[in-house]
Amino acid sequence: MPLILRMAFGLHRQPFTSERQMPTPPPPCAVTEQLTPAGRCIEHRSFAIIDAEAGPHDYSAAQWAVVRRLIHSSADFAFNGLTQFHPQAIEHGLRAIRAGRPIITDVAIIQAGLSSPRLAHFGLTVHQFIHDPEVIAQARQHHTTRAVQAMRKAQRLGLLHQSILAIGNAPTALDELLRLQQSHAIQPALIIGMPVGFVGAAESKAALAQQTHSPWIITCGRKGGSTLVIAAIHALLSLAHAPQPHDTGR
Repeated sequence: MPLILRMAFGLHRQPFTSERQMPTPPPPCAVTEQLTPAGRCIEHRSFAIIDAEAGPHDYSAAQWAVVRRLIHSSADFAFNGLTQFHPQAIEHGLRAIRAGRPIITDVAIIQAGLSSPRLAHFGLTVHQFIHDPEVIAQARQHHTTRAVQAMRKAQRLGLLHQSILAIGNAPTALDELLRLQQSHAIQPALIIGMPVGFVGAAESKAALAQQTHSPWIITCGRKGGSTLVIAAIHALLSLAHAPQPHDTGR
């Protein structure tokens, strides 16, 4: 990522050092393990290839676990650099997971793509309202997107405060979330902002990185998508099983 953008987000980091090399993946948890031995072997080989081809980077071990999952899900090494973290993102995300806080998404595909056994292990529930009849009616009445009204319904239900917000499709959902932060003083535990597209996606993520209410993880620019959000959450779920030293962003 260009230095000027890192400085604009306040995210310029110290150079990579060998002490911060990514550790080997944590052992599988009996409650959440779904891969067969053959599948796990392929995954570990994929991670090893990513580590080798990505080369030096300036992410912490825990941050790299997330970035590596994004690369694994997309085969796009551009996310080594495009992915940016609030300094407390990992810590707050893991704390929310272990506390069983709800996950709110902007689209149904994220809810469908998350591992049910892993969510159940932490007592996590996932909510999305994009197909809710009330949301659709409100969007038509007020000439907004369904994503905007879905965020408003989540707020009315008291689901946004201290939850994990996972936005992978709609920039308008992220814009509305930022507005609700200001107007209702809500404070999500973590906002994963990775909407994809050409209209408002880059701008909404830049705005998220500038707010100071909640920690965040973003993919800068136009690139993003629901599959990346799913990968990021699965990485956090895996880290939640790891020893406590992996919890910090640094």
